[in-house]
Amino acid sequence: MASDPQDYEFTPSTGPIDIRASTVLPAERRNIELKTADGLTLVGEFAAPLDGEPKATLVTLHPLPTHGGFMDSHLFRKASFRLPALAGIAVLRFNTRGTCSPRGCSEGTFDGGGAERLDVEAAVRWAVDQGLKNIWLVGWSFGTELCLKYGASDQVAEHIEGAVLISPPLHRADDADLDTWAASGLPLTVLVPELDDYLRPPAAQERFAAVPQAVVTPVDGAKHLWVGEKYAARALNEIVEVVLPGQASPLPTQWEGEAATAS
Repeated sequence: MASDPQDYEFTPSTGPIDIRASTVLPAERRNIELKTADGLTLVGEFAAPLDGEPKATLVTLHPLPTHGGFMDSHLFRKASFRLPALAGIAVLRFNTRGTCSPRGCSEGTFDGGGAERLDVEAAVRWAVDQGLKNIWLVGWSFGTELCLKYGASDQVAEHIEGAVLISPPLHRADDADLDTWAASGLPLTVLVPELDDYLRPPAAQERFAAVPQAVVTPVDGAKHLWVGEKYAARALNEIVEVVLPGQASPLPTQWEGEAATAS
């Protein structure tokens, strides 16, 4: 059975509680479907602040589905749990074509980053059609390849403010993609784990030198998967500072009010 945001059971706290990996804070959550230009239906979830319009919207692009990546990959799940309440930021998560999660399965088959161009376009178009502002792409691992290959395209670039890349492997995205992004002028923040399996900070500095507006941020001790609350919190704080500079970071580590616990 597909997961439903309404399944969370919120209870009031008797005082401040520590925000943990499974802590779910209040938000307006709803399951959504995206329609691609080639006729596929992609499943996802949209989480928005309860009080007022979102100050920013993250369109998240998950890690490689053939290696366990999906819309519930932990950084994006935690972003959806926390950022609407703590920072007023909306989070759109979805499964790219052929990818399954507890939310359900998106139609189509994995295309190695080719036809996924249409998935990126569908997600951004959905956000625009909802009237959302200050839209940013946030890609992790394989998702960074989609950001770099398609975020600066004519169909996407005019609708977004920039992108945040988390653990970019630079396997599928090549020098031509970096040149296209450089020419777009769109801001690009690159979070590179010190101990990444694929691209470490010195090599990232060299590769992203082709994009003058790129800011490469090494993260000491982090690995490709950002396991551990210390590193997850660091990633979320870096994202928030990019999309809402000086407004909402560092994020609180405690919460007082209603909260739920995710399974």
